[in-house]
Amino acid sequence: MSLITANGAHAAEKIDLIIDTDPGADDVIALLFALASPQELSIRALTTVAGNVRLDKTSRNARLAREWAGREDVPVYAGAKKPLMRKPIYAEDIHGKEGLSGITVHEPKKGLAEGNAIQYLIDTLMAAKSHSITIAILGPQTNLALALIQEPEIVRGIKEVVIMGGAHFNGGNITPVAEFNLFADPQAAEVVLKSGVKLTYLPLDVTHKILTSDTRLQQIAALNNNASKRVVDILNEYIKADMEHYGIPGGPVHDATVIAYLLRPQLFSGREVNVVIDSREGPTLGQTIVDWYDSLKAPKNAFWVENGDAQGFFDLLTERLARLK
Repeated sequence: MSLITANGAHAAEKIDLIIDTDPGADDVIALLFALASPQELSIRALTTVAGNVRLDKTSRNARLAREWAGREDVPVYAGAKKPLMRKPIYAEDIHGKEGLSGITVHEPKKGLAEGNAIQYLIDTLMAAKSHSITIAILGPQTNLALALIQEPEIVRGIKEVVIMGGAHFNGGNITPVAEFNLFADPQAAEVVLKSGVKLTYLPLDVTHKILTSDTRLQQIAALNNNASKRVVDILNEYIKADMEHYGIPGGPVHDATVIAYLLRPQLFSGREVNVVIDSREGPTLGQTIVDWYDSLKAPKNAFWVENGDAQGFFDLLTERLARLK
């Protein structure tokens, strides 16, 4: 069975996009990346969820990214404070107490949009043209799951859901088998998976192949603008834990791969697979079971990205950060 290079057709037209996020160091880099790409990405809103840190901090960090990108035109809606069923978990050990290691945070000038993320998703997707809006999910999938539970008909407005999450080949990053975003709310991920929407997963399988290096960090630093300085400062702190834990020469920038995939799908390859999410309490909670070799002949419900062009990713990220102040 051969790998399929991700279809580049949808990158030719402007993508109508909602970014659902829990910033988080790599989320903020992903947001700067996306907000610097208005020719390809028409970003309707950022919706925030508790995940890497509490909701008040993820919402502030999303507004900071918007401010730093000079894109206060993009509304930020706060969403779910906790997972559907399980006790909340956070990743402050990786992202720092404020969710942004390596830099100083402040209260952004512009506040949150009125209303909440779940209602925003329902209203926007119900009013949208058929299968027209792409949703990028960079954290736990709680917001979209709650919207689907309240109004299942919203699937008709969704073109594709592109998720940073899951792990198959080399295990998880929060337990031996589970990736953090899935482990944080496996029941929500299951709701989204079972909704029948078109799904693309960018799991640890690919994000752990797209690693920083001294040369790549120098490439970003050489831009010498505020955005590049922030990104380098964030990454220098953020990548330490993974480099030490995995014994790897650089660190992944997980969530930013979703933005690169939307902009340049041809940088990535994977295949259509059947995915099952384990939502049972126990040692395999949050595991993504991926039928990579089609052993079960089960219906294929997701495109699982397995490989990516690391240098191509960093070249594109650098090019976009150069557009910011």
